[in-house]
Amino acid sequence: MNTRSKIAVFGMVALSFAFSGNAAAQQMKEKTVMVGGAAMYPSKNIIENAVNSKDHKTLVAAVKAAGLVETLQSKGPFTVFAPTDAAFAKLPKGTVENLVKPENKAMLTKILTYHVLPGKYSAKQVWAAVKAGNGKAMMKTVQGEQLTFWTKGKDLYVTDAKGNKAKVTIADVNQSNGVIHVIDTVLMP
Repeated sequence: MNTRSKIAVFGMVALSFAFSGNAAAQQMKEKTVMVGGAAMYPSKNIIENAVNSKDHKTLVAAVKAAGLVETLQSKGPFTVFAPTDAAFAKLPKGTVENLVKPENKAMLTKILTYHVLPGKYSAKQVWAAVKAGNGKAMMKTVQGEQLTFWTKGKDLYVTDAKGNKAKVTIADVNQSNGVIHVIDTVLMP
């Protein structure tokens, strides 16, 4: 290899380190939230972050089975109430396995889109809506039905159409296309 080639190769290697270093430095500057043992980066979209959470493997698999990956990678914005694996485990035995079957895609999609609000709503905004609503706020989901939000002490809760109550355990996990609020119960339309 001649001297020019060595310089060119060295230059390309240096540039690649510079660019990867800039990306890493940018991510280090971001205000991240830890979810399922992984940092959630506001510069990444909902799917790019969710796949890294050890607590959301079931949700990610369900989103894939429902064909909603592309939607949740789009511009949005979306507010997602993301049930943990432990929340899915509270469902009757066999429910998740049955829902992810191709023949149940419509039902799975209905359930998953019931966990999504169009727009980006921080916990502070939901709290303000609850306060303005004298203790509760109703918000329409992407699926079309309502969720009811309320507070108890310092905690924010959401109640579904069947009366199931979910507590927001991690709020305001900002994404490039919205926000995720982690919940401890699966919501049912």
